[in-house]
Amino acid sequence: MLIQVIIFIVGLGVLSWGADKFVYGASALAKNYGVSPMMIGLTIVAMGSSAPEIVVSATASFAGNPNTAVGNAIGSNITNIALVLGLTALIKPLLVSSTTLKRELPVLLFITLIAVYFLSDSQLSNVEGIVLVTMFGMVLVGMAWLSLKVDRNDPLVSETEDEIPSNVPTSHAIFWVIVGLILLPLSAHFLVESAVFIAKFFGISDLVIGLTIIAIGTSLPELAASIAGVMKGEDDLALGNIIGSNIFNILAVLAMPGLIVPGLIDGDAATRDSYVMLGLTLLVFVFCFNLRGTRQINRVEGAIFVLIFLGYQYVLFS
Repeated sequence: MLIQVIIFIVGLGVLSWGADKFVYGASALAKNYGVSPMMIGLTIVAMGSSAPEIVVSATASFAGNPNTAVGNAIGSNITNIALVLGLTALIKPLLVSSTTLKRELPVLLFITLIAVYFLSDSQLSNVEGIVLVTMFGMVLVGMAWLSLKVDRNDPLVSETEDEIPSNVPTSHAIFWVIVGLILLPLSAHFLVESAVFIAKFFGISDLVIGLTIIAIGTSLPELAASIAGVMKGEDDLALGNIIGSNIFNILAVLAMPGLIVPGLIDGDAATRDSYVMLGLTLLVFVFCFNLRGTRQINRVEGAIFVLIFLGYQYVLFS
């Protein structure tokens, strides 16, 4: 048992490191070929932050564990909002001012509603997986278009430009892309195998293991990035990473079990977990969407998110 725990921790660390290096290399490579920092931020960086979840979901699906994949998608979104955003706001209230984010929030809410509908019959079909991954492609195209139209005075622009690596030789960028592409599936394989073993040892369902330790583990990079962002005054970027990650978690991560192993899923995902995800998304919308001007996610609202997260974990294990 101890060996499996060590494998899980090491696998998680390598997965996170590999994803970070993949994003670093891909971002530097794109910048070297003249892609704008805003487009890199809204597409490559946003997608890269969900790379661990995507690879883990695909790996779990290929291994015949669709509930682990579904739990990872839903649990990561719950963790990103309730834990990551909640703790970040507790440390320092987030000032939301970017019009780009206000365009993405309604998209996230709409996509979340679609996910809840698809899960409502306790199954994910091949057609639903295709719809989700098609929407994923459409969102990428939309974000690329948005990056060309964004107001240069938008605070998200300068915050994004500061985070894109500069002066990285193309050969080095390609090297780190290859390293990431090798480490991501390799580490995900061992992580999923060890997680399933741990779940069976403690009598935990595949769904719950995806909702908890895998979801929390794969969301740790978002937590580190969000806290670092607000400490540097990059509030919009911190929130943008969470919104972008949640959009991709639904469209790319949740699509994996539908595409690879369509069929029935644990009913709790439909009747409990998807509605927790929807409720938290609605709260973010209420806290952030303000047509009259700027808006803060303050410490009280951050505490509400964290308390919801703790209560949810209690329900899962009670």
